[in-house]
Amino acid sequence: MTATKGYAVIAPGEAIEPFSFVRNTAGELDITIEILYCGVCHYDIHQARNEYGNTHYPFVPGHEIVGRVVKTGSAVTRFKIGDLAGVGYFIDSCGHCQPCRSGLEQHCEVGLTPTQNGTDKHGKPTYGGYSNNIIAHENYAVKIPETLPLPGVAPLLCAGITAYSALRQWGIGKGHEVAVLGLGGVGHLAVKLAASMGAKVTVLSGSSSKKEDAGSLGASGFILTSDAEQLKAAASSFDFIIDTAAAKHDYNRYLQLLKFEGTMILLGVPPEATDLVAYHLISGRRRITGSFIGGMKETQEMINYCAANGITADVEVITPDKIEEAFDRTVSGAVKYRFVLDMQETKNEEQS
Repeated sequence: MTATKGYAVIAPGEAIEPFSFVRNTAGELDITIEILYCGVCHYDIHQARNEYGNTHYPFVPGHEIVGRVVKTGSAVTRFKIGDLAGVGYFIDSCGHCQPCRSGLEQHCEVGLTPTQNGTDKHGKPTYGGYSNNIIAHENYAVKIPETLPLPGVAPLLCAGITAYSALRQWGIGKGHEVAVLGLGGVGHLAVKLAASMGAKVTVLSGSSSKKEDAGSLGASGFILTSDAEQLKAAASSFDFIIDTAAAKHDYNRYLQLLKFEGTMILLGVPPEATDLVAYHLISGRRRITGSFIGGMKETQEMINYCAANGITADVEVITPDKIEEAFDRTVSGAVKYRFVLDMQETKNEEQS
């Protein structure tokens, strides 16, 4: 058993607070990771505030985890003590169903085990990365290169792979006109990645203040979504729309921006449903689809791609005492573009 210090929401409606717990005994194929940094994902906030109605309390958020391996099981071959390792949205899957055998563990038909707010194979709750350590099977962790700045790597484990997997699934690259809706944690990485793959990128945002940032991230165009004239002028302009918005919004406003047989790819998960007008699909033989993080092989591929191309998230590093403030600022869009917890502060507190 591994004693762990973390931060949890103990009951609905309460603020996050220090929380001590014990992790399961590591198995022969498990690695124990001392967490250095953990990203603050919008999904953490939805679950902390029970906006999906399925949160189990106490709830320890965190699934964008980067740290160093401090212990390895007797049968571990992929990692050694001292290696950098990353853990994303899930820490286990059945390994036997067709999606798992195809490297698409995120779509496990038996049910994956999420890093937070899940139940592991021992029937115990899974507690996330707002903590000083985590134990993971070596096959559900990725190797992190020493060449990248670690705070900026942490959001790649969810936001980064979410954008990367969608781009790769649809073969997006040179010759494509791509709009990215929302310039937040996922959106800013979608811009960076799509531009690096050769696509011409336009940002769709409700905030005019993000126009300059959009250009610096690699976008060549910007549309203010609150301006009806700008939206009208952009009708039938894009091959793809990467929709990263996590708050409720009207898909119908943006479907008309797609070219004939264009595709809108949903990456955000708003807590409330949106009505869809079938005509906007039928009239231009357009498509609306979704994409969900990525499998382990693809996640490692994404990390390697980002290392080769110098891509990391733009982050604001905070200490754990700022989590509630970070939640509020994330919801209001007042962050460029991802908060990342420095969990080394927890270790320093223990030593003081």
